[in-house]
Amino acid sequence: MSKVEILEESSLSLGEVKSLLSKIKKRDGELNFRASRLEDFLKVFVKLSKKDEDALRKELEGLNVPRLKKEHIDVLVTFLPTDLEDFKVVMQQFSITINKENRDKILDTIKKYK
Repeated sequence: MSKVEILEESSLSLGEVKSLLSKIKKRDGELNFRASRLEDFLKVFVKLSKKDEDALRKELEGLNVPRLKKEHIDVLVTFLPTDLEDFKVVMQQFSITINKENRDKILDTIKKYK
């Protein structure tokens, strides 16, 4: 068995996973069982087109919220919280504090795409 070397590790939104899975399907012709199940899941839960997801990501990055990193933005783009309660649930997995002004900017930006 060959050894796999991890070159880079980064987070992905569900939309990015869907896009990568589509490329794999085109390349290979078909998906294995698990990838097919993932494809079914993504068809149900991915809410934005790739174009809208990229635009939202760019807008969120443009807000210049302190300590808001790519992995935070990926989660926000995936779950699209539009109110304070949903925002808290989505972000509770991270140890990041976002003040009310920045949180409101984030939620207003997301609402434009929902």
